[in-house]
Amino acid sequence: MRPAPLTGPEQVPPVVLVAHGSRDPRAAAATRALARAVEAARPGTPVLPSWLDHTDPGPTEVLRGLAAAGHRTAVVVPLLLTAAYHRRVDVPVAVAAARQDAPELTVRVTDVLGPADGTVDAGLLSGLGRRLTEAGPGPVDALVLAAAGTRDARARGSVGRVAVALSHGFGVPCTVAYASAAPPTAEVAVARLRAVGARRVAVVAYFLAPGLFHDSVVVAARRAGAVAVGAPLNDSPELVGLVLRRVDATNVG
Repeated sequence: MRPAPLTGPEQVPPVVLVAHGSRDPRAAAATRALARAVEAARPGTPVLPSWLDHTDPGPTEVLRGLAAAGHRTAVVVPLLLTAAYHRRVDVPVAVAAARQDAPELTVRVTDVLGPADGTVDAGLLSGLGRRLTEAGPGPVDALVLAAAGTRDARARGSVGRVAVALSHGFGVPCTVAYASAAPPTAEVAVARLRAVGARRVAVVAYFLAPGLFHDSVVVAARRAGAVAVGAPLNDSPELVGLVLRRVDATNVG
């Protein structure tokens, strides 16, 4: 998607969504759908998808295109649920590379979509709850929050905060599982809860888009006896609202 040339005074900075990227084409399709949904929810704001890996264009290319089209400000939204390596390193490097070629471009980078300053966004919780309800588990007596996984202890701590908030919201215990990089797996987490008496364990998917990690969580959780596994957030209205709140918090325009 090539940025449209700027034809008048810039009133609303364009938004660049930066996803992790995946070899699975479903992930890129979900990011494009989210970009369309955000743009539809905020008429007049250009919203452009980009990816750090596996899919083009990258954020540097998109930002350079915006500068070439005459834009002087852009807002970058990292489509990440934790502030781990990709937020701390990859996104700033991409922005710096763009500004090296276009120093006149001001780029504001928002917080990630997961807990910012220790606060779990209410809309994020609502979106996770929506996806679980859509999976049709009925009454549950325990939850597992399944995330992609990270070796960053602070990032894992932010996932834990979401689990605590879900536990309070649903009134049942909620533990964390990971698809990679850290234990336990979804299968182990579900089995542990069932071993201490939980008969109806459901899994909340802490994923923005479908892919191999989410697929593996579904298989592992069902093998352990989970009654349901939620879908990724994709382009849910709650995720659209969260993206826009992150944009608005940068106080641009």
